[in-house]
Amino acid sequence: MTNPEYLWHPDDHAWPRESHLANFMRRHNCATQADLHAASVHDTAWFWDESVKDCGLEWFKPYTKVKDDSRGFAWTKWFAGGEVNITHNCIDRHVRDGHGDEIALYYEADSDAAESREKFTFAQLKKTIDACCRKLTEMGIGRGDSVGLYAPMCVQTVEIMMATFKIGARFVPIFCGYGEAAVVERLGSCEAKFLFAIEHLHRRGKTVPTGAIARAAAARVPSVKHVLMFDTPAWPEFVYSGGYGTPYECVPTAAEESAMIIYTSGTTGRPKGTVHTHAGCLAQTGKELRYAFNVQAGEPFFWFTDIGWMMGPWEIIGCLFYRTPIVMFDGAPDHPDSDRLWRTLERLKVVTFCASPTLVRLFMRVTEGKGPAGYDLSRLRVLGSTGEPWDETSYRWFFTNVGGGRCPIINISGGTELLGCLLSCTPLTPLRPSSLGAPALGMDVAIYSEAGEPVPRGTVGHLVCKQPSPSMTKSFLHDDARYVETYFSRWPDVWYHGDWAREDEDGSWFVLGRSDDTIKVAGKRVGPSEVESVLTSHPAVSEAATIGAPDELKGQVLVCFVVLKPGASVETADLIAHVAKQMGKPLAPKAVYVVTALPKTRSGKILRGMILRVYAGQPAGDLTSVENPVSLEAIVALRPA
Repeated sequence: MTNPEYLWHPDDHAWPRESHLANFMRRHNCATQADLHAASVHDTAWFWDESVKDCGLEWFKPYTKVKDDSRGFAWTKWFAGGEVNITHNCIDRHVRDGHGDEIALYYEADSDAAESREKFTFAQLKKTIDACCRKLTEMGIGRGDSVGLYAPMCVQTVEIMMATFKIGARFVPIFCGYGEAAVVERLGSCEAKFLFAIEHLHRRGKTVPTGAIARAAAARVPSVKHVLMFDTPAWPEFVYSGGYGTPYECVPTAAEESAMIIYTSGTTGRPKGTVHTHAGCLAQTGKELRYAFNVQAGEPFFWFTDIGWMMGPWEIIGCLFYRTPIVMFDGAPDHPDSDRLWRTLERLKVVTFCASPTLVRLFMRVTEGKGPAGYDLSRLRVLGSTGEPWDETSYRWFFTNVGGGRCPIINISGGTELLGCLLSCTPLTPLRPSSLGAPALGMDVAIYSEAGEPVPRGTVGHLVCKQPSPSMTKSFLHDDARYVETYFSRWPDVWYHGDWAREDEDGSWFVLGRSDDTIKVAGKRVGPSEVESVLTSHPAVSEAATIGAPDELKGQVLVCFVVLKPGASVETADLIAHVAKQMGKPLAPKAVYVVTALPKTRSGKILRGMILRVYAGQPAGDLTSVENPVSLEAIVALRPA
């Protein structure tokens, strides 16, 4: 590679030199980030010991051994002998240390009306959390019990989450868009005893009766003894009868004690319950928020996400750990109008704003309103993203139009089973468009060939991790065999992550999509995101999805679906030629279809597998996680006779 173009140059800005990461490097005599990463994987026990100390994690009882991998990678234990609690580190100690009056949360409701906005201090949260703890305990919920939550990002979500941690129970977030069957599956799997939910979900000014779904699901799970709708008068009655204002003593939990069960989306097979510990959650989120995002106390942080996905708990734990106020956004980003998001960033003086490529592409298509240029976003210092590969056009728009060309895009890639990332940009990383920077600190990441050997730079291969980290799931809930099969059966004692990745000659890393999405056209292998990136580079195309449709001659052929920019028009033959020119004629799509929308999850991920099924004449499958199921009908209509 010759003279790669970097959009972010850390040397052009003063603040990265005084960042938490730069200070940590100086403290350990590491001249470069690469030096620090090498040290962090040469001795991972050393790194995690130093990291949790630098992050300021407080222990009720200090650990006696950082890492015990005597049973092998898959069963590694961390911080042996230590006792800790997430809520003590995220709430209680801040109030104890005189920070109770600081803002912990900003709440933004669906309506955007001034009277529906709220802010809460650490002291206010602690009073409600303690009352909730007392009531849960009185109702027989205790250490090791599972507490489900079927709700969006709102204040009570944080209070219930932290109360569950504080009594030593297990918090189980469930996406509030799931239907009854999906909720039953998750509540039953973790044997939940208590379900908190909302009676009504409000989106785009409309009301969805989620309470009926929650009650029906709970009735089908014998372990659930209590259901409470916290957007009804039952919530204040619950809280104020729990000795509101009377402190509740935090339960010291063992470092490896489970704090949270997060279920994967279940797009392939039944959902997997990933098991996360108090120490693992704090160590990983503490590291990532500190060194990658450089969060500071009092500086608002806004990740457009949901509590049902990993990034919701990740954001809440990591930010409150550092007294970084969180924007809890419970609504649609473009309701009641397309400028809603930019007004929010300006009004709350947000310092860190993070969004998916899909959300960015949504705003790129907007033609009304003032857009980000019409608002004062000068307080922004860091942008962030995760969840899917970027295309260069959207990445540049985010960097230039939202960040003003002065904010690094901290793109990270990992997963629910990690509660964190394998690859991560940092403020000290020169960043090329769409890059993921380099392997995250403490993560011994490599790219393997089919034979299980490291590939040369510039070569696409399988993303793997060669050593454990504290936040990796402690097996799958009730399913050790599936856990081993999923991550360790391909290469012994190596975590197989299931992503295609590439490290370029300059050391920049890229993730190209899931390896099980790979399409083989006449023996040539290509990832959907590669084709989609080429399509979205065409000036008429806003979004794209690519599938490998069955073909008798070639095995598979590329079939693409595109959403055009407002007012744009293009001949599909021109789009086929556009792909052929950039990727070669053998990878020219057999067909390109223009559609008004692509089917996505409510977190913005394109459902390629579902597109493939309906295009091939098969049943779509479970639609409970689909944001816009009507979009599938248009694809069915395009199916060849």
